[in-house]
Amino acid sequence: AKLVRVDALRVLIGLINRDAEGAPLSDVRARRALNLAVNRDQLIERAFAGYAYPLAGLTAPHQACLPEEQSPYPFDPSGAAELLRDAGWPSTRELRLATLPDMEHVAHLLAEDYEKSLGLDVAVTVIPQDQVVAAQHALVEKVLPLPFDLLVFPWFDLLADAPPAVMHREFFHSTGAFRTGPPVPEFEDLLGKFATSTDGSRTAEYATDIDRLVYQEALAVFLCAPQALYAVNKNVEGFEGYAATFELAETRVSPQH
Repeated sequence: AKLVRVDALRVLIGLINRDAEGAPLSDVRARRALNLAVNRDQLIERAFAGYAYPLAGLTAPHQACLPEEQSPYPFDPSGAAELLRDAGWPSTRELRLATLPDMEHVAHLLAEDYEKSLGLDVAVTVIPQDQVVAAQHALVEKVLPLPFDLLVFPWFDLLADAPPAVMHREFFHSTGAFRTGPPVPEFEDLLGKFATSTDGSRTAEYATDIDRLVYQEALAVFLCAPQALYAVNKNVEGFEGYAATFELAETRVSPQH
């Protein structure tokens, strides 16, 4: 087989529970601390064998509408620890990190970074496979308090040229299925303008402003954009991979297949 790598519309982030009890995650300084405490390059190498890109915001580097001046949060353990102290994180309060089963390895690598960079005790909870659906319902319905500070969460986009329609809305808008904190008025206003704009250039500007706001407010821990990897039989031709979906429309096979 041959390896086909695709710059897919996929992201991996840490959903921050801004309503977490006993933790100052409503303070942007604490959220920035969680971003600065992560060694993204090392995470990508150890968890994805290098087949991923560090995220600067919620827009992958190969998508449209990524602010030009934005770069991934640097790995700055001392700066992260200072910000967390300034935000008032209680010295006895552990960081509650949750993960889906297929992201357990990532979660433990994150826990290592947080323990070393921030000096925190980190409790990692792996949601059992038979409880994933119930946990998803609890996240979407938002009736009960969420039992985590940070949730390792993979997601995907379907629109390369308008990321907020599928990505930012789901995570941060008042109607978003995966929102883990109160609505942000400025975000609500920008997404409303984005959704109703009929001018393509203005829509792109709104999308860029949305990602800039999400990044500056550190509304999530922005980890990486994994590539899609396919092992393709050498007798298959024309399969280049698609950024959003799995398609075979352009493929053909040789007589040796």
